[in-house]
Parts: sequence; C-alpha cells; structure tokens
Amino acid sequence: MKAKQAIQAVIGLGLAAVLLIWGLPYFAKTSWADIWGVVRHIPWHQVLIFQALMLAGLYCYTFTFTGSLRGLSHSRALIVNLCGSSVSNLLPGGGAVGLAATYAILRSWGFSRRATSTSAIVTGVWNLLARIALPVVALFALWWGNRNLPDALATAAVAGFASGVGILGLFVALLVSEPFALWLGRLVDRFMRRFFPKRVARQSMSTEDVVRDVRHRTNDVVIHGWWSMTLGMVGFFGLYFVLWVLIMRGTGVMLPLGMLFAAFAIGRLLTAVGVTPGGLGVTETAAAATLVAWGAPPAAATAGVVLFSVFTHLMEVPLGALGWVLWTISPKSEVSDEEQAVSSG
Repeated sequence: MKAKQAIQAVIGLGLAAVLLIWGLPYFAKTSWADIWGVVRHIPWHQVLIFQALMLAGLYCYTFTFTGSLRGLSHSRALIVNLCGSSVSNLLPGGGAVGLAATYAILRSWGFSRRATSTSAIVTGVWNLLARIALPVVALFALWWGNRNLPDALATAAVAGFASGVGILGLFVALLVSEPFALWLGRLVDRFMRRFFPKRVARQSMSTEDVVRDVRHRTNDVVIHGWWSMTLGMVGFFGLYFVLWVLIMRGTGVMLPLGMLFAAFAIGRLLTAVGVTPGGLGVTETAAAATLVAWGAPPAAATAGVVLFSVFTHLMEVPLGALGWVLWTISPKSEVSDEEQAVSSG
C-alpha cells in the first residue's frame, strides 16, 4: 500500500510539474520569460498586503473549525488548519492524509473520537457545498453583467447547482427525518451484506446504528454551530477573492469583477481535483486559459494566477511546518474513559 501511495505521489507531482512548466504557458499563450517580466515589477508593499490577506483568510476559516467542535480555541484551530492544509498541498489526494493529521492533532489535545469525527463530517459537507456554490454564484454574476458565459462554465455551474441541491437536500433530509435516515441505513446494510459479507461480519455496529448515532451528533453540531461555520467559509473565500482581485489588478488584468469571480470560482472548484497536490497545475492552467479567453493579456493573467498560487498554495507549506512545530510544543492531554462516555451520551 505504501509503495502504491509513493508511486501515486510521484505521478501526481510529475503531472503538476508538466502542467506548470509546459501546460500553463502553452494554454495561456505566453512564455515564462514574459510571465517573470510581469511578476518582478510587483512592489514589495503589495506583496506584504497579499500575504496579510492570505493569513486573514486562514484565520477566518478557524470559525468553521470552532463552530464544529466545542471547546476548540481559534489559535488551536489555526494550527490544525495550517498542518492539515500543508499535508493536503504536498500530496496528490492529500485531503485524506490532511484529514488524518487533523484527527490525530485534535485527539492529542483531548477531544473525543466522536466529537472529532463529527467535526470532520460537518466541515467536509460545508466545504463541499461552498466550493460547489461558487460556480453558481459566478453564473449569476456574469448573467447580471450581461457577459457571454462560456459553455464549459455554464455546464459546470448547472452541474454544480444540481449537485449542490442534491447534496444539501440529502444532508437536510438525514438531519430532519429520522425514519429516512434509518431507512437509508438499512438499505446500505442490505447492500453490504449481499456484496461484502466478510466486511459486515467484522463490524461491531450495523450501518443503521451508525447512521442513528452520527445523525444525533451531527444535528447537535449543526444546530449550535451553523452560523459560525458559515461565517468562516464566507470570510475565507471572500478574503481570498479580494486577494485574487488585488493580484490581478497588480499584474494588469482589468477584466470586470464578474469575470474575475468566474475565473476564481473555476480555480477553487478545481482544487478538489485529486490527481495533483491540491489541484496544483490543473487549477492554474484552467484559470489562466479562462482569463486569456475573455481578453486578459496572456502574460499578465498568467502572472496573476501564478502569484495567487504562490500565496494560497505554496506559502501554506512553510506555514504548515510552523504549525507542526507549534503543535509539537503545545500541551497534550488524553480523553479519559469517563469523558469518552460522557461525550458518547
């Protein structure tokens, strides 16, 4: 398994390198010499502003964490975010590894397994819905501005809207209707017993019991934390969009805000692509090609995309290293059996 993961990592990093070195300038119709010619004229005071906005966005995201896990402070939530993001940005499909890192860190601070897993479920749903919503908002922004919408973006927006409604509807139905949740659990149980009988034999709880338990815990988190989690997502993506706009203006891209938001939405959605670390290479190539297709100067648009990636992707790696250091020196505690039992109740 480790060998397979290593091979996947090498392939993912190789693909990201090919896309960035060759694909990005090719599809954006420019060259790295022209791109660097734009980047090197960005003044240092703007660079500091860009970095401050990136850090502010990461701090906003702590509200999503603290809303999903009672007792978690914003400072510790920031450490969790930095550590998890750094791992996700280093490995293809790193989201799973980042989730495991987040779980281990929270457990080391004394949070129960149940509370930690529930937080992971709820924040995962909030993240997914936010990223799906972005192309839909972009669709309306372009329509409102009477801009021609590319067929690919229109299709993505419609698909995103349909997916978002479906996921949100299923999530709400599971929370609101216990009979529906238990029916779904029984359906999964029958499927597992028929096609994976050996795995079912090793399980200590049926899927129906798991659904009942998770539903109860998730309901409690959503009722008490939905506003904080939503505020965190809006603040995070909002500040990152401000960063995107300022970088684009700084490199000389003067497209209307609706078009800039649409390109931003494409990039954020493609970060979920698991073939490269954090969608690296895929995100930049798609966003730059979109901006150029809408009339942005090729070198300026690509330089802006590269700078945005530096601040929102690459900078999270050294910040993640700092996060791991802070976690290492932070006080640790274990959940006692009594505390685990109370959390379970």
